[in-house]
Amino acid sequence: MSYTANAARYDCLPRQRCGQSGVVLPQVSLGLWHNFGGDVSSYQAGKLLCHAFDKGIYHFDLANNYGPPPGSAEECLGKVLKSQLAGYRDELLISSKAGYDMWPGPFGDFGSRKYLVSSCDQSLKRLGLDYVDIFYHHRMDADTPLEETMGALDYIVRSGRALYVGLSNYGAATLAQASKILKKLGTPCVIVQNRYSMLAREIEGGFLKECENQKLGTVVFSPLAQGLLSDRYLAGIPAGSRVASNSPFLNKGDLTDSRLIQLKLLNEIADARGQSLAQMAIAWVLRQKAICSALIGASQAQQIDEACGATDRLDFSDDELALIEALI
Repeated sequence: MSYTANAARYDCLPRQRCGQSGVVLPQVSLGLWHNFGGDVSSYQAGKLLCHAFDKGIYHFDLANNYGPPPGSAEECLGKVLKSQLAGYRDELLISSKAGYDMWPGPFGDFGSRKYLVSSCDQSLKRLGLDYVDIFYHHRMDADTPLEETMGALDYIVRSGRALYVGLSNYGAATLAQASKILKKLGTPCVIVQNRYSMLAREIEGGFLKECENQKLGTVVFSPLAQGLLSDRYLAGIPAGSRVASNSPFLNKGDLTDSRLIQLKLLNEIADARGQSLAQMAIAWVLRQKAICSALIGASQAQQIDEACGATDRLDFSDDELALIEALI
């Protein structure tokens, strides 16, 4: 299918540099975690990815285990890169990760050199690429020496498999150690990725302070708390939703009466700001100095449009922040 990108795509979203690196991110990025698996055609996926690109989203985030089944999201993007997005590779920032269970045995999980290098090679094959722009270790590994894991990331960059190194789901103390090792090796960490939303605030304080000290860019995932911080559940539980199906990521136990009251009150604040609840939730995470981009998931073009619209109003008054703080 022939596709020509929107000529004004780089005028659509604000961008932010990751620390002192050459990595510059759109303030909204697209993750391929749930919605680009084996049950989605490459044509459908291509339409959504091209729409995102037209809106100024050029950062597509994956991992080896994204799907389902694992690996299928990378295969899906690989097909789109050969079809609709052919010719635009050098404009795209493509990231992948390894750190969760992918195949049987002791070398199909966590952070060994063997697992990380093998997994990166498999990801490149599925994507049909010579390199990814960012390769992350996906989670901390208490059993593998940190020097081995960071040495593997250094090797992945030096061998041309990736351009930059990132760390995901790391705590502040381990991040500080890992960053020090990588800097000494000559392949500094430039970006980190962790969960953050109004309903998941663990990275506030020590972690974000460490990111600022290390001059790291921070990408946050699940800024909408798996969809709770949207208008989807304000009037009840719609059929086909994650809550209705008791998804392992969001279930009926997450939508208590008190949570629903909280969401409705937050929605009133958003409405007074001229935003949807989802837009305010994205703007709220982007207010943090160290956060460069909010990573969203999407299955429909309007979800991308809504998320991008959040950047039209990123400022918060002291009164608004106080009202939100009182609720969360």
